[in-house]
Amino acid sequence: MRRLDALARAAMPTVIAAVLMMLAAAPVGVPSGVPAVALPCVFFWSVFRPAAMPPPAVFGLGLLQDLLTFAPLGVGVFILLLVHGLALSWRRHLARQSFLVVWLAFSGFAAMAAGLGFALQALLGWVLPPIAPALHLLGLTMGIYPLLSFLLTRTHGAIRAAEEVA
Repeated sequence: MRRLDALARAAMPTVIAAVLMMLAAAPVGVPSGVPAVALPCVFFWSVFRPAAMPPPAVFGLGLLQDLLTFAPLGVGVFILLLVHGLALSWRRHLARQSFLVVWLAFSGFAAMAAGLGFALQALLGWVLPPIAPALHLLGLTMGIYPLLSFLLTRTHGAIRAAEEVA
């Protein structure tokens, strides 16, 4: 029973990210909802609980993102894995900072991800896409981070409390 409980706690961040991505894919008229949810989840867990967001889980979330957004397979995977790796390398510095500093760092990561996504879309499509959707995605991703960070911080605290009891 303890193994099952530990497995559930370890899988919780990935499951939460996948569920949020599927909810964001619902047809409610907000474009770019899936990447705007996936990136903050991967960034948050990579910084604050990296063992719960291993590269295979990030790969799976990137693949789910590509499938939900009808993007060329591999674009979301590449971007999320890149953000995961960079967040891990910055983890020691970011984990001790205030929320504002982490949000600003995340905004830089989001700008890099939006620019890379735009460049890959242009390269793979052999046509320069309009920049407005990339800017919309960047604004949505940066704007949704505080809400997701609040929810994920609460989840992180609940997981930590459950580990102390177990």
